[in-house]
Amino acid sequence: MNQTKQKLVRRLKIIEGQVRGLQEMLKKDAYCIDVITQTSAAKQALSGVEDALMENHLGTCLIHQIKKGKEQKAVGEILKVYKLKRK
Repeated sequence: MNQTKQKLVRRLKIIEGQVRGLQEMLKKDAYCIDVITQTSAAKQALSGVEDALMENHLGTCLIHQIKKGKEQKAVGEILKVYKLKRK
């Protein structure tokens, strides 16, 4: 596994721990604002993973597609991700 994937897997394991922590907070009737604060942190962490994946994809896969003459596929993928991020 390359270094980028290793970093992303590590980040996802941290997020997994955050989600488990959220479950425990709810089980223990933690203060609502504290839970919301932690859900926000988990969302931001996931967004960071998405950003890193997209950056890597743009710098590798899409460049490869363009060099192979698959510009339309590359544009379609960029638009798909753009639309997903806007939701």
